[in-house]
Amino acid sequence: MSENKKLRMGVLGLGEGRSVISAVQQSSLWELGAVCDLNEQLCRERMAEFHLPDYLTDYEEMLRDESIDVIGIYTPDQLHARHIIMALEAGKHVVCTKPLMVDLTMARDLIRAQKESGRQVFIGQSSRYFEAAMHQRRDFEKGRHGELVTVETHYVSDSRWFLERAWSHREGFSWMYNFLIHAVDLALWYLPRVEEVYGVGVCSSNSASRGVMAPDALKFILKDQSGVCASINGNYAVPALSKPAEHFISCTLRGTSGASKAECPFDYYHHFSEPGIYNTTVHENYDERRPYYYRFEGDTHHAGEYQNYLEYFARCIQKGETPLPDLKEGIRTIAVMEAMNRCLSSGQVERVSDVLDAWGLKEDIEP
Repeated sequence: MSENKKLRMGVLGLGEGRSVISAVQQSSLWELGAVCDLNEQLCRERMAEFHLPDYLTDYEEMLRDESIDVIGIYTPDQLHARHIIMALEAGKHVVCTKPLMVDLTMARDLIRAQKESGRQVFIGQSSRYFEAAMHQRRDFEKGRHGELVTVETHYVSDSRWFLERAWSHREGFSWMYNFLIHAVDLALWYLPRVEEVYGVGVCSSNSASRGVMAPDALKFILKDQSGVCASINGNYAVPALSKPAEHFISCTLRGTSGASKAECPFDYYHHFSEPGIYNTTVHENYDERRPYYYRFEGDTHHAGEYQNYLEYFARCIQKGETPLPDLKEGIRTIAVMEAMNRCLSSGQVERVSDVLDAWGLKEDIEP
C-alpha cells in the first residue's frame, strides 16, 4: 500500500482502548474508524471525551465496514483469540493487546485463520515502547553490549486493589498473565529462543484471605538454547517501593562490552566499556516526554507507548514487513508462560519444546 495513505483503525474494547483512540487521533499514520463496546455508558463517555460522531455495540457490524483496515482488540483476555479470528476472517489486519490469549487452546485456529487471510497480527506489548526501553534496544541493536550474558527483568506493582474486583475472583485469574507477562516479554525480546524454565510462586495471605488463590509473588529463571539466562521477578499483592528506590518495570542487560538498565518510563542507565574507561555509568532521563506518554489523569493510560507501537505497525504494513511480536512470537510467549505455570506445580525444570509438542505446535512455531 502507499506510504502516504493513512490506515483506518476500528477499536474494539473502550476501557484500555481509550489510549488507542488518543494514539490514533494524534498520529499522522492513522485515522479512526468505528469504536465498539458492549457497555453503552462507556461508549457515550468516549464519544464525549474524544468528540466522536457515533459508536457501535455489535462487533460484527464493525467488521462489515470495508473502510476499516485494522482492528485494534482491547477486550478481556479470554476473548482475544476469538476476536482475532473474526477480524482475520473479515479480511482485517489485527493489533491485539497482551496477552495474545490465556492458554494454547485456540493457537492452531489462529495460525490457520492468519494463513487463510494473508493479514498481519501484531501483539501490542507496550513495555517495549516506553522511552527508556526504546533507547536501550537501539544500543543493543548497535552491538554496544557485546555478547549478551544475562538479562534481568521485573514488574512490581502494589495491585491489592485488584482483589476487590469481582473478575479477579473468577476461575483462571492469573497475576502471571495479567502482570508478569510484561517482564516475561522484555526477557524474551532479548532471548527469543528460551527453552528451559524454572521458578517458584507464593500466594500471599493478602490474596488467599480474599479467596484469590493465584501466586502473587513470582520468581523465574529462563535459559535459552545457547545457555544465556534471564531472571524475572514479580510481586503484586504486597506493598511496593516507590521511585527512585524501585521503578515498577525494569530491564537490565549485561554483556561482554557493556551493561544497561531501562527503568519505566524515563530513566536509562548505561556503561559501555572503552579502552581505559571502566567505571563510568551514564544516566539519561527523558522526563520531558511525560506529556506525550501520559495524557489522562495521573500517570495512567500510557497512550504514548500505544502510539509508538501503532506507528511501528503502520510502517510495517506500508512496507509489507512482518511486525514483531507477530502471531508466532505471541504463541511462543504463551508456550513459555505455560512452561512457567507447569514448573510452579511440578517443582521441576520445564521445557518449552515439550509444551509446543504437547499442543502440536512445534512445526508451526519453531523455525
